Amino acid sequence: MRNDANRHKVGEVSRTREPEVHVEGQQPPGGVERSRLRAGAASFTALAALAATGLVAGPAAAAPSAGPCALPRTAAHHSLGLDSWNGSYPRPDRALDAVMIFLSFPDAAPLTTPEELAADHFPATTEFFQRASYGRFTLRPHPRTVWTPMPRPSTAYDIRRDWDAGKRAEYLRDAVAAVDDSVDFSRYDIVYLVADPDAPGVDSDATKVVNLEHPLVADGAKIRRVVTVFERHPPDRNVLAHETGHVFDLPDLYRRPADGKGDWDTHVGDWDVMGSQFGLAPDPFGWHKWKLGWLDRSQVACVQGGEPRVVGLEPVSTAPATPEARSTRLAVVRTGRDSVLAIEARAATGNDADTCTEGVLVYRVRAREASGEGPVQVVDAHPGTEACWERSVYPPLADAPLEVGETLTVPGTDVRVEVSDRSESGVWTVKITPPGAD
Repeated sequence: MRNDANRHKVGEVSRTREPEVHVEGQQPPGGVERSRLRAGAASFTALAALAATGLVAGPAAAAPSAGPCALPRTAAHHSLGLDSWNGSYPRPDRALDAVMIFLSFPDAAPLTTPEELAADHFPATTEFFQRASYGRFTLRPHPRTVWTPMPRPSTAYDIRRDWDAGKRAEYLRDAVAAVDDSVDFSRYDIVYLVADPDAPGVDSDATKVVNLEHPLVADGAKIRRVVTVFERHPPDRNVLAHETGHVFDLPDLYRRPADGKGDWDTHVGDWDVMGSQFGLAPDPFGWHKWKLGWLDRSQVACVQGGEPRVVGLEPVSTAPATPEARSTRLAVVRTGRDSVLAIEARAATGNDADTCTEGVLVYRVRAREASGEGPVQVVDAHPGTEACWERSVYPPLADAPLEVGETLTVPGTDVRVEVSDRSESGVWTVKITPPGAD
């Protein structure tokens, strides 16, 4: 099964507004003393006004990755510029704590337990990020062991993919109010609200991150975004890794057709979990790893000056030989003020163990393109062929990587990429000729 809307239900809420409300980010309510939040109806005025919008520019934090090939961060939602970090998002370069809250409804008796639903996502999601980050980031889940009763039937919230902002506000208001007595939000960096998957009004197509432009306040913490989970049991593969990627300021890489029909995976295919949680090679692109702090500047080869350069690329999904190892994982050629070509190796290791093909992958990165608008586009080195029809989410890009002995001149540029060798240890030797080279 591939190319249908149900395979791409993940993502963030659309850009909408309600009076007196602005929403941004990906984290849950936090901020004031809990007693004040519970004090009365006035305390929930902001909650009632919750809505979904896009990016609100956050404070810039210095990024150690700045350099001539590091694109500038722009005002685009989830911009892939990485010369600075948007301080309204938690950066996953350290351990982060996540609370998982399970919500039941009066119109259904749960058929599963919180423990079973937690096991749908953990430890798998933690392990995904540990592999992707080379052990530099640990997601520590704190699932509650009881159901939190919601005050209204599941059908009252009209849960669906393109959710009415007012109904979504009611849902979040009720959820936070229901659990506030027993959860100290100040302890957590991430909040997952998991709905009873068997309640009649729960739509598994509605799993999303709700971004809050004006943070909610609870327990002395600011909650900027909430991950609302409506997954079936068992859930879609890697769905929580995708949604958690938004919490770390990563964009949707799939293309959503205007009419909801047709191919969703034309931009990146199976490559990177932010394209499809069903992808065969879901390990994040090297560019994403650089942005998140999982690659050092020393691991990125910046090809410039009009001179060809030969680099040895270790696959992005391969675990380092030692925790201190800093092999080259990414090569970058600047192609414009806000664009680059990125070159990396992909192999059947780590998160990419089920990949359809191996080789050197080339893709375009555009810092001014917003989430869902093609900020990353894979360059197909074999445009006349396809691969893995029975498994791939988009077979035309399943064989996109270059193999040993192949050369690609990237369309629309003078950049040439030649793959000459793959060592026994898995390092790919690549010659990159930038524009203007002889």
